[in-house]
Amino acid sequence: MTDTATPTGTVDTAPRPYRLMAGAFAALRIFMGLVFLSNGLAKVTDVGNYDWGFISFNLITSPTAQAIAGGAAAQTYITPLGAFFQGVVLPSWGFWGPFLTLVEVLIGLGLLFGVATRLAAVGGLLLLAPIWLMLLRSGGYLWEYPSEDIMPLVLLAIVPAGRTAGLDRFLAPRVRYRWPF
Repeated sequence: MTDTATPTGTVDTAPRPYRLMAGAFAALRIFMGLVFLSNGLAKVTDVGNYDWGFISFNLITSPTAQAIAGGAAAQTYITPLGAFFQGVVLPSWGFWGPFLTLVEVLIGLGLLFGVATRLAAVGGLLLLAPIWLMLLRSGGYLWEYPSEDIMPLVLLAIVPAGRTAGLDRFLAPRVRYRWPF
């Protein structure tokens, strides 16, 4: 065995540390996929509060997403970004709400099944980073978005995690292992 995996090699023939890391990134990818997919489906069904007896939790529905975007835009010090949200996104929520829902479901499916995983991660970053930037000076917990969303998505945008337990394993050779596969 070699110390490095080649694009033509598989995870099965790679050294043990590589297989462990590939599995860890696949687990992160699947988890983030479930996060995006569940929140996207909460927007489709407009159901955000769940009580299953042994666990109670909330997901982000479209009205909640609109309220988060509105609150962030109202208190941001990044004037152009706040103005874009207040002048374009929020007044046109009839378009942006369903668009957000569709994109969130597609990101979730892409990450969950490992299809164009790195592109899906960049899509997630494009949805979340503007909100995080607008909320930086809100007095909230500084690391909430970076630790829970931003950094995992940055890592998934860099690492081809869809090649382990994902469909990118079959798609990547067709495009000569180019990004986003």
